[in-house]
Amino acid sequence: MKVGRRIWCVALALSLFATVAMAQDKKREAQLRTVRGLVMDKSDSPVSGSVVFLKNTRTNSVRSSYTDDTGSYRFSGLDPNADYELHAEKEGTKSATRTVSSFDSRKDIVLNLKIDKKKS
Repeated sequence: MKVGRRIWCVALALSLFATVAMAQDKKREAQLRTVRGLVMDKSDSPVSGSVVFLKNTRTNSVRSSYTDDTGSYRFSGLDPNADYELHAEKEGTKSATRTVSSFDSRKDIVLNLKIDKKKS
């Protein structure tokens, strides 16, 4: 009977541990942020195929994303305790660098970027 009770106690402890771990993961996930927006030219037309760079200023890690046909980009799963810098580039032109502060409490941040298209 002692062995059966030990197994039951271990199983219960593992179950509680798993429940607590899942709750912590969900809480952390709920705190993560998203930065999204549009890349446009000076005439407010979308710039598809531009590269948007997102730099975590604490770790210096850089993520990148291409804009879609509507000029949209999106970065999700961002640490709310980090500051970020982002800019867009296409064919040798670059937008101004924008900053996302850790003091900004929004979970969904919209930042539109302007880039000059090279004239052909």
